[in-house]
Amino acid sequence: MEKVDRPIRVLVAKPGLDGHDRGAKIIARALRDAGMEVIYTGLRQTPEQIVNAAVQEDVDCVAVSILSGAHNTLLPKINKLLAENDAEDMLFIAGGVIPDEDIPTLKENGVAEVFTPGTPTGITIEYIRSNIKR
Repeated sequence: MEKVDRPIRVLVAKPGLDGHDRGAKIIARALRDAGMEVIYTGLRQTPEQIVNAAVQEDVDCVAVSILSGAHNTLLPKINKLLAENDAEDMLFIAGGVIPDEDIPTLKENGVAEVFTPGTPTGITIEYIRSNIKR
């Protein structure tokens, strides 16, 4: 892998109708404190908006936070759109209230890792550092 001399760029997004973004803001701050460049898209983003922003910002990682229960619909759609936009090299991770039984299906549909409530931010930071493609 070639060495890139710039900070890791992470897009943090809140897909769907979920109106609670405290967790997204916490992880965004932790990633910034770890030296990463963070683009936060805000609440109520469509999969198309998320992928468009990820492509335009040329991020290394797309991190979505979802609490609404629509993860089985929205996350595979985001992954599909990443592939359609030749952006499948971007690490795609998710966090939030996602039942354990849904995680294997999400991983089969392109989500590299799922971080549930209580995961220390250091775990997420290290996962991103170890798994981005640059």
